[in-house]
Amino acid sequence: MREVLIITNPEIIRTLLEPTRYRILQLLRERPMSINELSEVLGKDRTTIYRHIKALESKGLVEEIDFQGNERIYARTARMFLIKVEPDESVEEFRQRYLQVEAEKLVHILEKAGFNIKDREKFKVLAKEVLNEIEIRSQPIIKRISEADINLSEIELFHLLNMLVFLQSCELCEKAEKVKELVEF
Repeated sequence: MREVLIITNPEIIRTLLEPTRYRILQLLRERPMSINELSEVLGKDRTTIYRHIKALESKGLVEEIDFQGNERIYARTARMFLIKVEPDESVEEFRQRYLQVEAEKLVHILEKAGFNIKDREKFKVLAKEVLNEIEIRSQPIIKRISEADINLSEIELFHLLNMLVFLQSCELCEKAEKVKELVEF
């Protein structure tokens, strides 16, 4: 299993637009599972789960890793998926939902750490805008790394993402000042 898989192909993202497939990937992050186990946890019949597993397998997101009796055991092909696709009509709704959820998570993380956010809604809008800009501007670099099939570790990915943000820091200075006004650090 790879540590990080960078996904830049919109076709693969379209596969994840189906909520059951997305949930299967979340469950397989915890541990490898059989069709029966996934069926029980998700409350869906085995045939449906099998169909979704095969769709994920065909896109290189899951793989069969073992047998236990009659059951095949499936796992993710990477511990972490970095999803970075160029804006595309068919995946834009998914991207925007994802960015909204991530902006809300940032609010939660900061508040849980004891930071006071003066205007949560303004902060979420600004965070979503910043995440969107960083993602779009980083796309050519990430796509090139993906096409080179470089096997990144989590720490290498962390450093790469930090560098991508740093490269864009001048363009984001104005928004950084607005965030500083909204959060008491």
